[in-house]
Amino acid sequence: MTLSTTTGFRLLPGRLSPQAQSELLAQVLARVEQAPLVHQVTPGGKPMSVAMTSLGSLGWTTDAAGYRYEPRHPVTGQAWPDIPQVLLDLWAELADPDVPPDACLINFYNAEAKMGLHQDRDEADLKFPVLSVSLGDTAVFRIGGVKRSDPTRSIKLASGDVCLLAGEARLFHHGVDRILAGSSRLLPSGGRINLTLRRAAPATA
Repeated sequence: MTLSTTTGFRLLPGRLSPQAQSELLAQVLARVEQAPLVHQVTPGGKPMSVAMTSLGSLGWTTDAAGYRYEPRHPVTGQAWPDIPQVLLDLWAELADPDVPPDACLINFYNAEAKMGLHQDRDEADLKFPVLSVSLGDTAVFRIGGVKRSDPTRSIKLASGDVCLLAGEARLFHHGVDRILAGSSRLLPSGGRINLTLRRAAPATA
């Protein structure tokens, strides 16, 4: 499988400097104290190996009722914390300068966590890209095509890398096969944080 920018997939290795990564991590961890990470449960009743929370006006939720975006944390009942400005600036630069993201999913992967192949389809308008920022240990990221049966390719996403799924690639199947434990010292206890910015609600005119 060959990926190219013509599909709408972009990988920017090392887009965030080590200092920028540390500063962003501190801002994210402060917000996680307000909106704790949770191992959510799929509609089929299976707990996810990835711990999750969100930032912005909407956060992604899964339970017996299905996949959806909600305005409040599923455990605390509180509104989600705001999205750090550095992430809003990245979105404006790389994704959409006119319509800001309203959701930032925070996924924490320990050494055993993984994410199966999936499409991001829970947003109201799929024309808006998904922008991903990696912090911490390197992930072996797998990306395929629009059809689940399409060939896939593995890419290593290291701390500070930024990845964009736009255009045709917006609906490419993707997932995380494994985490390379100890590949980064950014997170004090190890692991990987993935931040994914989305526009979940319809854009207003």
